[in-house]
Order: sequence, then structure tokens, then C-alpha cells
Amino acid sequence: MTIAHILIVDDDKGTRDLIRTYIEENHLRVSTAADGKEMHRILEKEDIDLIVLDLMLPGDDGLTLCRKLRNSPKNKSVPIIMLTARGGETDLVVGLEMGADDYMPKPFSARELLARIRSVMRRSRFEPVQEAHREISRYIFANWTLELKTQQLISPQNVLVDLSRGELSLLTVLLSHPNQILSRDQIMEFHQGKEATAFDRSIDVQITRLRKRLKDNSKNPKIIKTVWGKGYILSCEVETE
Repeated sequence: MTIAHILIVDDDKGTRDLIRTYIEENHLRVSTAADGKEMHRILEKEDIDLIVLDLMLPGDDGLTLCRKLRNSPKNKSVPIIMLTARGGETDLVVGLEMGADDYMPKPFSARELLARIRSVMRRSRFEPVQEAHREISRYIFANWTLELKTQQLISPQNVLVDLSRGELSLLTVLLSHPNQILSRDQIMEFHQGKEATAFDRSIDVQITRLRKRLKDNSKNPKIIKTVWGKGYILSCEVETE
């Protein structure tokens, strides 16, 4: 069995060493980098399964590096957990909107970070097309088409829209339960499997990102609606082929 390879990018040596020691004790492989340049050197030589990326770094900061990773053909699908010492919610939301899969505010426990790493990796490895929807080749909804075999989202204007693995998984869950209210807990269980943990708190931000992909007005959404106090509903007819 291949051991997952985690890359820690943080300019504080103490933080890097603490995370590395704990994660290696839990049977994962770890590389570390102090800045973006070192991170890119490692990514050129190694296959990385997940990146833990600090927001505040010398040179390019974490948001800039996250954006560059998501624009990189080789690394666009590598899961990213953003670390931040800032208390402002804006930086967290911006990081998730740029493509980070989860975030952790400092200070944090190494145990909680490991739980987040495992959860995000489960989510990124979840294959809804192959496992849960073998008999379905595409979903058609609100003039959009999701091709499951190629994992492509096609707009009403016949334009391909890029989706991250997490967004693809979340959209597939919603399309599998049209016109049904799904609570956040239900979405996490379907989205991430039965091992979803209490540490997963990014469903709301992922819904926001998915609405942007679908050009669904967040103030008055027509496709993915919020049911206050209950969860979310895909409010449209869905056809399958």
C-alpha cells in the first residue's frame, strides 16, 4: 500500500518540525518547505498527496501560492489545507474560494490537523462516478450537463467549467438527491463517506464556490437553495442518461 506523502509549507521551523514529527509517527510520509520557492522545487521532484500551506510566508504568500497551484496542470487537483494566524474570516473565505479544500486557524493541535488531513484525503479520493453511479453517464439540470465519465461540467453555452475534486463530489451528491433537503451532516456523510468527522466545517464555503461555478446568484439562488436551519436543496429537475 502506498504511503501518502504530505508537504508542509510554513516559514516557522518549530511548526514544521512539530507537524512533521506527529504526522510521521502516524505513518504518513512528510516533506517540508519554508517558502514557495522551496515548495515548487519539491513539487517538481516528488508526487505530493496533500499540501498544508501557511497563509503568511516570505515572498509569495499562501493565497498567491494557492492560486498558482490551482492554475498548474500538474498540481491543480492536489488537496490544500490552509493555515492562518489571522483572526479575520475574510482571509479564510478567500483561501477556500481560491481553491483550498479546508483551513485551520493557528494555534492548533497536531492531532486535529492530522484529522483534517485524513478527512480531506478521503474526500479527494472519493470517486462518486465509479462507485456510486456506475449506471449513469451524465446528469442534465437547469440547462447544465455533468458528464460523469469525463468528469466535465458543461454550461448552457456549451463551455467547459473546471471543477475541483471536492466540487465534483459535492455536485454529484446534490444531483443524486434532487429536490430533497440535505442537512450539512447528511452532505458530509454522502460527500466524504461514513468517516466524515466533526472537523469538517467547510460545506458552506464549498456550496458558495459551486454556486459561482453554476453562476447561481448567491443572494437569490435558483439552483442550490439554502433552507435556513435545515441545510441545502438542489431545486431543479434532474435528468439522467
